Amino acid sequence: MIVGRMLFTAAAGAAFCLMQVTPSLAGDAHVEPVTAYVETHIRAWIEDPIIIEELKRQNALHDHLTQPAIEELDATWRAEFSSNVHPLIDTVVGNPLSKFLKDKQVASGGVITEIFVIDAKGLPVGESEISSDYWQGDELKWQKTYHAGSSALFVDEAEKDESTQALQSQASLTVSDPQTGQPLGAITIGINLDAL
Repeated sequence: MIVGRMLFTAAAGAAFCLMQVTPSLAGDAHVEPVTAYVETHIRAWIEDPIIIEELKRQNALHDHLTQPAIEELDATWRAEFSSNVHPLIDTVVGNPLSKFLKDKQVASGGVITEIFVIDAKGLPVGESEISSDYWQGDELKWQKTYHAGSSALFVDEAEKDESTQALQSQASLTVSDPQTGQPLGAITIGINLDAL
């Protein structure tokens, strides 16, 4: 009787575990094709000198920034995002790195929807599209890459983009100094899952 009850409990427990795992696996179906796309089409250019040099430059420039100063910059960016005048935004989206990222986005033929390079403080160095906020350091795309080491790759959940209605996910990677292996920042790439 005890053996029968133990077998039933074990079987019920296994069935419960399967029920818990299945939806999770279904929700993660995009991770493998996104990872394959990143490894085939993106990893080769994340060590381009323009990315590395701009990260080093901005890391040196922002080394002294305190959290209150970062929050003030973030508030300025958010205000500019809703305004016709945006000098802070222009310094990011108007620089040569942002042009490089925009060219990579265009060359993807619609697969890449956005690209952001983020420094060691979680602040944008270059963007192919204007983001709604300045500080990315409170988001998983930075926390699970820059803080996770030089080979980190984080593929976020699939979500429907409000403006395009396309299903997309963000893939984020640590960007490291090719000579020292030291993490310099991160790069986030929006992937249109419908175009893969």
